[in-house]
Amino acid sequence: MTQILIIGAGVIGATIAYELSSVAEVEITVIDRTPGVQGCTSAALGVLMGCISQKTKGRAWQMRQTSIRRYDTLIPELEALCEREIPYNRQGILMLCSDEKQWQQKQKLAETRQKQGWDLQLWSRETLQERCPHLMVEGCLGAVYSPQDRQVHPQILTECLIQAAQLRGVRFEFGEEVVNLVAEDDGGYTVQTASQAWQGDRVIIAAGLGSPFLAQYLQSPLDIRPVLGQAIAYEGEILGDPEFQPVITSGDVHLVPLEAGRYWVGATVEFPDEEGEVMADEQLLNGVIEAAIGFCPGLQHLNITQQWSGLRPRPHNQPAPIIRQLPGHEQVWLATGHYRNGVLLAPATAQILIPFLQPQGVKL
Repeated sequence: MTQILIIGAGVIGATIAYELSSVAEVEITVIDRTPGVQGCTSAALGVLMGCISQKTKGRAWQMRQTSIRRYDTLIPELEALCEREIPYNRQGILMLCSDEKQWQQKQKLAETRQKQGWDLQLWSRETLQERCPHLMVEGCLGAVYSPQDRQVHPQILTECLIQAAQLRGVRFEFGEEVVNLVAEDDGGYTVQTASQAWQGDRVIIAAGLGSPFLAQYLQSPLDIRPVLGQAIAYEGEILGDPEFQPVITSGDVHLVPLEAGRYWVGATVEFPDEEGEVMADEQLLNGVIEAAIGFCPGLQHLNITQQWSGLRPRPHNQPAPIIRQLPGHEQVWLATGHYRNGVLLAPATAQILIPFLQPQGVKL
């Protein structure tokens, strides 16, 4: 049996563990310092911007379309295994366009997506007003609607990934903070925590902002920096047509409908200072709230029920995400630094890694 150790049980590590559990002749252990689903996964909004993004080629686009396709099969698969419903919005993403340059870009993007086999619809202001009467359309040139894009509840998704992986024999060790990662003479690795040690043939580092510290144990520098995001939750009446509740996005502010008149709004993008510290800025959150109310005035009549923030792992001076071998260590893989797209790109990340992790000659 090939022993695989995954460090990090957020949405990336949990997805890799679940997808890898279908491979024969592997034993998988996932190690995480927290007692459950925490960190950036628990703070995410779960907006899956695939087709509506400006990415049209290369790895960035391939990963997006791979993940979007996989989610539509993954969600029912997990729900059947876990006997639990995962909040999954299949009603698409609607992007409001008030800038002429952006509107022209989206018109070209719609043509490109049609050639790629995806449907991206351009809506006039009149169509937008008819379909979404709760939105302020004054000042909008139009809107782009992507019926294929999705939104999923990140925490419940990850909980189900963990449960389903456990049902398939994956072992999860929570509350175990890694204090050392050692390369052994036989080519394997030992992951040490304060209380235990695990031996593995291959190691996957999927620990987000903790990944640089793990890489340092193997003398391999890795520069990933925190970017803070704040969000807020509302509760009250359903805004607009109850039968049509897509995610609405405008100027990088997302309005995420949940069940029964609940909404998430976010998120800020706050970079660290010269000392590397990042603190939540109330004014920036107020700016997001004002922008959301600007295009959806009904929000101001709802009750604010929650406010939270989380840190996203952003690679410095290299593209996100980082999916590659750790230099000098062929059996250690990095799956980290997904920045604002961890939930979106988790399935594609797993699909990239699995061919390199499965034992030689073993097929999915």
